[in-house]
Amino acid sequence: MDRSAAEPMSVQLAGQLRSAMTEGRVAPGERLPSTRALAAELGVSRTVVTEAYEQLYAEGWLEGRHGSGTYVTEIAPPKGEAAPVPFETGGEESWERTETGVMDLRPGVPWVGALDTPGWRRAWRLAASVPPAMRPDPRGLPGLRAALADYIRRSRGVACPPSRLLVTRGATNGLDLLAATVLRPGDRVGVEEPGYVKARRVLAGRGAEPVPCPVDEHGLVVDGLPDDLRLVYATPSHQYPLGGVLPVPRRQALLAWARRTGALVAEDDYDGEFRYDVAPLPALYGLDPDVVVYLGTATKMLTADVGVGWLVARPELVEAIAARRDWLNDRTAVVPQEAMRLLLERGDLDRHVRRMRAEYARRRAVVAEVLDGLRLRGDTAGLHLVVELPEDETARVVAEAARRGVLLDTLDRHHAGPLRVSGLVIGYGAAASAAELRTACSLVRELAGRPPATSAPGRAAARRRARASA
Repeated sequence: MDRSAAEPMSVQLAGQLRSAMTEGRVAPGERLPSTRALAAELGVSRTVVTEAYEQLYAEGWLEGRHGSGTYVTEIAPPKGEAAPVPFETGGEESWERTETGVMDLRPGVPWVGALDTPGWRRAWRLAASVPPAMRPDPRGLPGLRAALADYIRRSRGVACPPSRLLVTRGATNGLDLLAATVLRPGDRVGVEEPGYVKARRVLAGRGAEPVPCPVDEHGLVVDGLPDDLRLVYATPSHQYPLGGVLPVPRRQALLAWARRTGALVAEDDYDGEFRYDVAPLPALYGLDPDVVVYLGTATKMLTADVGVGWLVARPELVEAIAARRDWLNDRTAVVPQEAMRLLLERGDLDRHVRRMRAEYARRRAVVAEVLDGLRLRGDTAGLHLVVELPEDETARVVAEAARRGVLLDTLDRHHAGPLRVSGLVIGYGAAASAAELRTACSLVRELAGRPPATSAPGRAAARRRARASA
C-alpha cells in the first residue's frame, strides 16, 4: 500500500484485488481473509479493507456466505482468442418531440441551476476566442481528446489513448455514428427491454431490426441472447430505466458471447458518475476493449446544451467511424469542445461533479422519504428511480398529475413489446429545489392512494433500502 499516493488506500486495495481476480491469481470460489486478518497483514486500519470489500461486493466480484466468510464470485471462463469480425456499412436516422410543464419529474434532465459559476463562465469566455478550423477533425480537437481520455481513466476506469477516442455530440450521436458505420439494412440488434427509447429509434432509423432483450433487477439477461445479433446496446453500470447493475459474471458471459458470435457491445455509460452507495463502478469496456464500444456524454454532468460526448473503441473502428462521420458531414462544434477541455484541465468539471453528486444524493433522499411505502427500484445511483404501480393505476396517476401541473414518465413508454413492468420513472434532476421536488412527490404519493409519510420513519426506511441495495 502506497501511503504517499493521492489515491485512497481502500481504492488501491480494491484495484489490486480486482486485478488479482481478473488475472487468475485469486481463483473463483476462493475464500478471502477476514477484514481483520487482512488489515493486520497489510498494516492498515480495518476500515480500509472493509471499504475495499464493499466496493468489490457492489461490483459483483465478491459474495458473502452466511457464517462462512467472503468468497470470490464464480466468474465465467476467460474470453476466447477469436478475432473480432469486420463490419460493413448501413443506413439513416430519426428523433422525437418533447413538452414542458410546471413541475417536470420526467427523467434524463440534470439540474442546470448549479452551472452559474466563475469556472463555467470563464471556460465559455475563453472558448469563444478560439478561431474556427478550415477543416474540423471528425475525431474532435486533440486537446479535448487527451483531456477526456485522462478524465474517463480517472473517473470510470477506462484506460485508452486518444487514438481510441472520438468526440461526439452525445451518447445518442455516438450510437448513431456507430450504427451508420457497422450496420447493414436488416441487421438484428439487441436492445434492453425495457430500455432507452431513443437508442431503439436510432438503430431502427439506420435500417436495423431492434430485438427486445429482457432485463431483470441486475440488468441485461445474457443467457438466451440470440447468436444472430450484430450488436447489443446495453447500460451495464445503471440499467435504464430499472436501475440494475450488471454483475461481473454476467459481464464476462456477455463478452464471451460477443467474442463467440462476432458481435459488438455498445455500452452507454449515461450517468456513471452519480452513484451514492459506493464509488462509481468501472466500465464494461475495461474488461474487453476489442468488442466493447464505450459511449459517454456530458449531458447528465452538465447540460444537453453543451453537446459534447465521446466514443471509445478499437483504433481501426474509430478511424472507420471518423471517415463515415466526415462523409455524413456530422461534427461537434469547436466552441463547446474547447469549453469542455478548459473545464476538464482546470479541474472545474471534477469539482462540479462532486458538488452535484452530493446534491443529487440529497434529492434522492427526499424522493425516497416521501415515496416510502411504495415499491421503489434503482434508488442508489443516477438521476431517477422507478415506482412500481399496476398498469391501470399508473395511467390514472399520470393523467391526474398532469392536470395538476406535474409531468411524469411511465415504464410502458420504455417497452417495445408486451409490458413486463409497469409504473413511473421519477426524475429528480430537473426540479428547481428540494422543496419543489417534495411537493411534486407528495402529489404522486397522494394520487397513488398512500397516506402522507412521516419524515423520521421515511428517512430510516430510505437508509435501510440504500444499505440493502448496496
